[in-house]
Amino acid sequence: MSVTRVAYAVEGWGVGEIWLEGPRLVWHELPRPRAHPHPLDGWGSSPPPTGSTLPAPGARGANGSVPEAEKLLHRLQAYFAGEPVSFADVPLDLDGLTQFQLDVARSLRQVPYGEVVAYGELAALAGHPNAQRAAGTFCAHNRYPLVLPCHRVVGATGLGSYGSLGIAYKRRLLEREGVAL
Repeated sequence: MSVTRVAYAVEGWGVGEIWLEGPRLVWHELPRPRAHPHPLDGWGSSPPPTGSTLPAPGARGANGSVPEAEKLLHRLQAYFAGEPVSFADVPLDLDGLTQFQLDVARSLRQVPYGEVVAYGELAALAGHPNAQRAAGTFCAHNRYPLVLPCHRVVGATGLGSYGSLGIAYKRRLLEREGVAL
């Protein structure tokens, strides 16, 4: 697989990256201050895609542009600027997921901007009632934040967690969407 990696900066948030194979998103890192190690240095919830050929940051396709990346970067910038952006149509690399994981991914995409569901509700929406812990595990390993909006999934008694970015980051994303918790 040949992957195009493009970094993007968001004022007040930091630097993130998207990795695309053609039009399909294969990895997304939310913006964070660059003081943190990069996923290629072994940091992150999962390793980056294996077998990838990573062009230099900002690399362009044969026609001199990376239209898929530019479109997605524009939408990410709009989201962080406070616009109610949907990522429901962004093609994702979901190869290798189990049926349960595909069901949770589909259900996550249906959680509207500015709304939250509990892990148990997400599991039920996915057709797997009582699988809230497994739904939480899926969210913890989500490589498509914002596109599969796991920040919109909360615990039954509070925000829940948000991996290495922490609960303050999750709260900030939800506040960006007008969710008061």
